[in-house]
This record gives sequence, structure tokens and C-alpha cells, in this order.
Amino acid sequence: MENVHLAMEEDDLYSGYNDYNPTFDSEELENDVDFQQAVRTSHGRRPPMTAKFPGTAIGSRALGTSFGSRVPLPSSMGRPMTGAVQDGAARPMTAVRAAGYTSSMVRGPTFDPLGQSKGPAPPLEAKNEDTPEEKIKILEKKVNDLIEESCMAQSIGALQLALEKGKEAGRKERALVRQREQSGNAEHISLDLTYSVLLNLANQYANNEMYPEALNSYQVIVKNKMFSNAGRLKVNMANIYVKQKNYSKAIKFYRMALDQISNAHKEMRIKIMQNIGVVFVRMGQYSDAITSFEHIMIESPNIRTGFNLILCYFAIGDRERMKKAFQKLISVPLGIDDEDKYIPTNDDTSSNMVIEAIKNDKLHQMERDLKVLAEKYIMTAAKLIAPAIETSFATGFDWCVEMVKSSLYVELANDLEINKAITYLRQKDFNQAVETLKTFEKKDSRVKSAAATNLSFLYFLEKDYDQADRYADLAMNADRYNPAALINKGNTVFVKQDHEKAAEFYKEALRNDSSCTEALYNLGLTYKRLNRLEEALDCFLKLHAILRNSAQVMYQLANLGYIYELLEDTQQAIEWLMQVISVTPTDPQALAKLGELYSGEGDKSQAFQYYYESFRYFPSNIDVIEWLGAYYIETQFCEKAIQYFERATLIQPTQVKWQLMVASCYRRSGNYQKALETYKDIHRKFPENVECLRFLVRLCTDMGLKEVQEYATRLKKVEKMKEIREQRVKSGREGSARGRREGREGSAGSAGVSTPVLTSPKKAGTLDMEVKAVSQSEPKQLSPLLDSGRDSGHSSNSTKGERLSAKMRALPGSNEPYEASSPKEIDASYVDPLGPHMERPKTGAKKRVEDDDDFADEELGDDLLPE
Repeated sequence: MENVHLAMEEDDLYSGYNDYNPTFDSEELENDVDFQQAVRTSHGRRPPMTAKFPGTAIGSRALGTSFGSRVPLPSSMGRPMTGAVQDGAARPMTAVRAAGYTSSMVRGPTFDPLGQSKGPAPPLEAKNEDTPEEKIKILEKKVNDLIEESCMAQSIGALQLALEKGKEAGRKERALVRQREQSGNAEHISLDLTYSVLLNLANQYANNEMYPEALNSYQVIVKNKMFSNAGRLKVNMANIYVKQKNYSKAIKFYRMALDQISNAHKEMRIKIMQNIGVVFVRMGQYSDAITSFEHIMIESPNIRTGFNLILCYFAIGDRERMKKAFQKLISVPLGIDDEDKYIPTNDDTSSNMVIEAIKNDKLHQMERDLKVLAEKYIMTAAKLIAPAIETSFATGFDWCVEMVKSSLYVELANDLEINKAITYLRQKDFNQAVETLKTFEKKDSRVKSAAATNLSFLYFLEKDYDQADRYADLAMNADRYNPAALINKGNTVFVKQDHEKAAEFYKEALRNDSSCTEALYNLGLTYKRLNRLEEALDCFLKLHAILRNSAQVMYQLANLGYIYELLEDTQQAIEWLMQVISVTPTDPQALAKLGELYSGEGDKSQAFQYYYESFRYFPSNIDVIEWLGAYYIETQFCEKAIQYFERATLIQPTQVKWQLMVASCYRRSGNYQKALETYKDIHRKFPENVECLRFLVRLCTDMGLKEVQEYATRLKKVEKMKEIREQRVKSGREGSARGRREGREGSAGSAGVSTPVLTSPKKAGTLDMEVKAVSQSEPKQLSPLLDSGRDSGHSSNSTKGERLSAKMRALPGSNEPYEASSPKEIDASYVDPLGPHMERPKTGAKKRVEDDDDFADEELGDDLLPE
């Protein structure tokens, strides 16, 4: 009952797998007599009986299956299962067997669809890299990798690295060939790999402008007859000869390549012939170039060749052929589909999505670029030949316009008309330009807006701001989204001092076209006028990000930064100005501004460098000349300062101070004779100048000249006249003031009161205006030395004012007759306009003092010895 299980119990499919069956014990087979007898006789080699149950062949040892290892389960009827062991006896064999399963290896292979009985696969054999074939394969892979790396380096612009990789690939390839020859596989040498290595190396030599090496590499390929289609590389060689300007050899190699290319490759032959025509143009052989270009226009016409043909006809001056070539040019088919296919025609959502997808794809962009290029060539050709094909350029333009109107490029006719007006402008014929542009007032909106914009610009340049404003409005009405029209409108408003409104127009132009640099620049200037410095600074910073090398923008940034920081951050202004002179190193205004900033910082040497550079490029800036002269005086080089003050004298010959400074420099440098001559010359030009007469009196006194008395008398007269003039001016002002006061306080019956008037108020007012004009003409930025000299001048004027008041008190009253004052001593004091002398440096020399002689009181004898 141990082997009997009830059907109601759960069937365990995996039970019995670990049970031991003595049938499979093979250790005692050698001692088994029956087994050995069966092996020695043919009884054991007989084929199994087909009627027997599989695995129970007589005389052979049954292989274990799942039947023998499992404990048989009883059937549902209680009968023992087939093969079950009962009472120690085996069940008799039957003819029933399971379909497709057997445990005998004699009848055939075991049914094992998954191959589980074979066990795991044997381990892979390790590669033996020491064999010649493996070495050759590894080396060949390295060569291919190096060629690929060389091409990738060239694509990113690393030309030197690409050349190095190409050279290394050449060395590896030669080593590969030698290794194949040594191994006896010379017939297996890869010609394609050799061709690739040589071609890549030649290309890299050419990219690095190593033309002799490139030509040698190409020559190696071309001369090797084993390479097919190597003759095409003569085009590359011809291109190198063109770069070397060896045009005769270039044409020779182009023709050799043309001979080796069959007519089946029509496109390549056309390109080579186009190159031949271009080389002929460079050589000046226009007739040969025309032959090539005409052949191309017959075989395969294209825009570029047609334009080149027009250039050749223009060079030889053939009017009729220029016209024919232009007609051929505008009739060249571009092969571009109509733009209407990109416009949605129905409400089909899927088709509209497809149209939107292909509207900006690469193919459509290529079509647009080709059309733009064709329009550019046609416009350029028309502008070139219009003055040459007819007696006047206007007639020529009209012929071109008529031809274009009858072609596929109808929209270019209006652009040609506008170019005609621009040509009138270049010829200074403004009236014809205006008339031509006015014809567009009744055209479509786009052309009308462009013409009105140009008219507004013209009238703005002529300072006819009303007409400029009118046409700017016309351009805006025709096309409100035209940024140029909005800028012109803003400019006309800006001139009328309405800066807020101008800023609004500039902002609208920027909203329509964010890349409009003119609107952004004008907006920055407008904010600067409105004293909104922070916003102006932002505008110019944005503009600097767009126009990195614009000197105007950088100068505005330097100026704005200097003002905005209230003189506290001059380093930023210096940095911007340094960028300005890096772009325009010859701008004298920027150099002078840098010198001014460095001078304010106290760096006199740097300031002198930039002021001197500014003077070299523009030697007429009076502020720069004054600073340089003062710098040389401050550094005790008065002789060098003379040339600057002399130049200032030439620029402002009516300003006496420059001539006085020249004379003072002569005097300081010790050239008193030259100084005296200069002062005399100044006195001849300005006889009433008191300072000059004082210097003359002083110099003549120091030099002991006889003219001292003459100049002293003149000085006395001039001072006297000056005092009288000042007295009259003062009296006139007092009288006019008193008259106004009495007019307010008096009545109509006070007509009998008379007020003495020495000079008319009108004259006094004129004098006052002249004084203001002189003060305004003085430079604002002064050097410290000149400031000190001017301060001393003010002090002398104050002392003269005290003397003048004393003299005025000594004068008789207004009702008394005028009497001459008593003679006084001459005031020969003077103040040097260049400031006081520098103190002489102290040295070791000192005044010799006579020492007391110990023998002073002794009487000396004949022997000169004291007695």
C-alpha cells in the first residue's frame, strides 16, 4: 500500500526524482555475469523488437526515463498504471508506446528539440593575434579609423590635426603593404584603401595651403594606372594652380580632365567648362571666356553663367550682345514650383498641416535662396549694362524695365525704377531722383512705401523738414510696418524737439523689426536728450551686443557712462574709449577724450601720449594745443611749447594771449632778443595791449635799451585811455540805471531835470556782449598751470580795480569841466601769463664769502712775509 495513492489525493508531478533506482547502478556491471555474456554474444547487439514497450529491449540495458524514477500513480478505477511494480514483479510488456517518445538510443536520436541533452556549449576559442592574418586585419582597421578621424577633424576646422592624422594613415598603410608582401599575400593588397589614403592626404595638404605636397600626392594617384577614374583628380590639381595664379597650367589640367570625362557625366563637364571660362576672365582673354560661357548657355543654361557672360560682353563693350545675354539671363528656368502651392486652398485640416510643415523645410529654403540669388544677379546686371547699352542710363534703365516686365521677374521692375532714382542721386541730380520717386505714389503699397521713404530721407537731408514729414506720413500710411518709414517720422519729430513722441516712433519701429539698429541708436540719443541716462545706457548696451565693432556706439557708451557715474567711475569710460580706438585708432576726438580722462586722474604721462596722438591726427584742436603747450611749460621744456602756441596763433590770429605765451616762452628759455622782437611784433598788431607794453618796459629796462622811455610813455597813455573808457562805461550804466529808476518814480512834469550821459546805453550793452562772447570762447578744460596764471591775472585785475576807483574819486564832478590829472609814476608791474617762475633747484654752489684774513693787519715786507 506504500506505492498506492488514492486518486483523490493531490498529484505531485515532481515527486520521486531523488529516489535511487538500482537499475542505473553501473558500478557492478563488470561483475554481472549475465551482462558480460550479453556483451560477448550477438544477443546484446540485436535490434530491439518493435512490439515491445520503449526502453524494455531484451538484452540491452535500459536508459533511465521518468517512468522508472517516479512512483506510479493508480488510475481512477483503482487499476495499477502501466509499468507499475506490484509485488516485486514487473508488468508484462505491451505494444502500446507514447507517440514520439523513446528511451532507446539504438533506434535513433533522442527527441530533444531544445538540445538540453548536449550540455552547455564549449567555450569560445581565444583569438590568436600573433598570426599574420590577424595583424593585417588590425592594421587595416587602424588605417580606416585614421582616415575617418582625419575627415572629422577637417569638418570641425582642425586642419593641422586632420593633416597629422592623414600622414599617420599613410605611414600605417605603407606598413600594411609591406606586411602583406612579407606574408606572401601581395595579390590581396587593397587598392581602394591605398586610393583613400592618398586622396585624403592630398586634400589635407591642399586645405593647409601646402600646394607642392598636395600636387605631388595627386600626381601619384593620377600616374597609377591601377586606379580607375583617377583622371578626375586633375580638376583638383587645376584648382590648386588657380590658387597659385598659374592660370595657363590650370587651363591645361582642366582640359585634360575634360578629355577624360565621358559625355555621360554632362553636369561635371559643364562645371569644368565654367571653371575654364572663369580662368580665361582672370587672364583677360574675354573672347575665349565668351566661347565657354556661350557653349554652357546652349547646353545647360544657368543664372551664374549667364551673369558671367554679360560681364564679358560688358568688358569688350558689345552693346547688342549685352542685350541678348540679358534676355537669356531673365529667361533661365529656375525649376522652382509656384508659391501658390504653399497657400491653403480648402478646409482640410490634414492637408493644411502638411502645407505648414513643408512651408519652411530645407527644400523650400533652398528654393527661396535660389530665387533671391537670381534676383540679385538680374538687378546687378541691369544696373551694370543700363548706362552702356544706350546713350543715357535713363534710356538703358527703361529698356531693362521693359524686358523684366515681360519675364518671370515682374516684381523686379519696380525695384529697378527705384534703383534708377538712386543712380540719379549718385549723379547729384536730385530733381530727377525726386521726380522718379514721385511716380510711385499711385503704385501698390509696398513700392509706394519704399519710394516715399526715400523721398522723406532726401528732403530730410535738404533740411526741408515739412516735406520730409509729409512723405514719412505717406510711407507710414502705405505700410505701417515699414521700420524705415517710422524712423524717418521719428527723425522729423526729433528735429522739432518733441523727443517723447520721437521715442514712441522709434519704439514702434523696434516692435516691427527688433533688429533695426538705426531705431535703437536713435532711441538711445533721444533718451540722452531727455536726460533718461539709464535707459539710454541700456539702449546702447543692447546695440553694442549687436554691433560689436561700432565705434559710434562705444563712444556713446563711454560718454554716457562718464556722465551717469557723475565722474566717479572714469575707469569704465576709459575702458570703452580704449575699445573705440581699437576699432578706429585715428579718431582724434576719442584720443583727446582719453587724454582728458587720464589728466583728470592725475596720470600726466598717459594723458600726454593720447593728447599727442590726437594732435598728430587733427592738429587744429585748440584745447589739445593748449594742454600740450602747458604740459611742456610745466615740465620746463619751454622751447617745445613754442611750436604749439605758434600753431594756436595761426588758428586764432586775433587772440593776443597765444602770441604773449610765445614771447613768454622765449623769455623763459633765456632768448631775450627773440622775446623782445616778439613783444614788439605783438605791440605793432595790438598797440593798446597793456600786458605787452609792460613786458616791453621790463625787458628794455633789464637789457638797458634806450626804448624804455618810449614804451613807458605809451604804457601811460594806454592805461589812461583804458581808465577813461572804463569810467565812461560805468557812468553810462549808472546813468541808465538812474534814468530807469527816475522814470518809475518821477512824474510827467520832471522833464526839466537833465542827466549827464557819457556814453550811450546801447554802446555799453554792446561792450558787455563782446565780453561775454570772449568768455564763452575760452576753453572749459584748463591745465593747472594755465589756471594758476589766469588766477594771477584776476588778482592783477582786482588791484587795477582798486587803483581805478581811487582815480575815479580824484576825477572832477560830472558838471565840472574835465581837467587832466597830475602826472604819476608809471606802473610797470606785470604778471607773467605762464605763471611764476619755477624755483631753481638747490645745488652745492654757494656765494663766496671773503674769509677774514689772519694777516690782514700785518704789514708785509719785501719778502712778502709778515714782520
